[in-house]
Order: sequence, then C-alpha cells, then structure tokens
Amino acid sequence: MSGRERVRHVVELLEEPTAVQEIADRAEVSRATADDELQRLQSDDWVTETTVDGTKAYDLNPVRMLFDEVTDLIKEYSREELERQLTELKKEQEDLVTEYDAESLDEFRDQLVEEDLSAAQLREHRNVIATWEALNTELGLVKHALQLYDDVVELSSPRTDASSPLA
Repeated sequence: MSGRERVRHVVELLEEPTAVQEIADRAEVSRATADDELQRLQSDDWVTETTVDGTKAYDLNPVRMLFDEVTDLIKEYSREELERQLTELKKEQEDLVTEYDAESLDEFRDQLVEEDLSAAQLREHRNVIATWEALNTELGLVKHALQLYDDVVELSSPRTDASSPLA
C-alpha cells in the first residue's frame, strides 16, 4: 500500500478523534503526508476536523458513514431481502427481550446495577449488551435502507430524460 492508502486504512479504523501525528505514526508516513491526505479526505467529506488537547485531529464523518452503509445495503440486497433481514433482526431482538426479561436495552443495562450478579454473569451481560447494540444498529440501518430504497435505486439508474424526479 502507498502511504496515502495506509492513512486511509488507519482512518477507516478510527474509533474516536485522533491527532494527525498519531494517524501518521500508525500509517508509518510523515506528518505532512498524513496531513495532506486527511485534508483531502475532509474535502471529500470522509472525515471531520476537530481538536484533541489543543492539537488538530480527525474523526470519521458519521453522516457519510451512515449514508455509505445504507447505500451499500441497497446495492447489495433487494427490497424483499431487506424486508426479510428486518424480520429476522426483529425476531432476534424479541428473543433477547424474552430470554432476559427486559423490554429494552436500557432496562437490561439497569439489571447490571440492580441485581447482585457474579463476575461470570456480568461478563455474559456485557456480551448480551454488545449483541443488543449491534442488533439495534443493524435494525436502524436496514430500516433506513428500506425508507430510502426507491429513491436510491431511481437516482442510481441511468436517466432517459433530463428532468429529475426529486426537483
């Protein structure tokens, strides 16, 4: 990979705003190369500039990430497949509600402090919380994909006339 590609790879793995020098170090490139690529990524709306402890830093643009994930789902799956996924995800969520006697993730989290749980039970709860959070994220993405499905498909299709259906 080129230095710029390594910077992009590091950026894709960011979990929080990260200083330019740290990104450069992780990508094994000069600070100037990292800064230049990060500015390009910012102009392409992939990252947002911020500061961490008074130092210039960058973070993934959450809006861009959301739209990219939703668009990828629409490209990869038909409407019917997305509807099936939604049904399966909802069933998994309902199974968690039944199995752990909690109507929501927040209610399940409350059990961590309200009940006297062993270390093993606490680890299991943390694993279930991670699973529940992932389900909630996937449900949200699939719902967004279904809501935007027709518009994205129509806008992605070659136009036969110059008028825009959204104008």
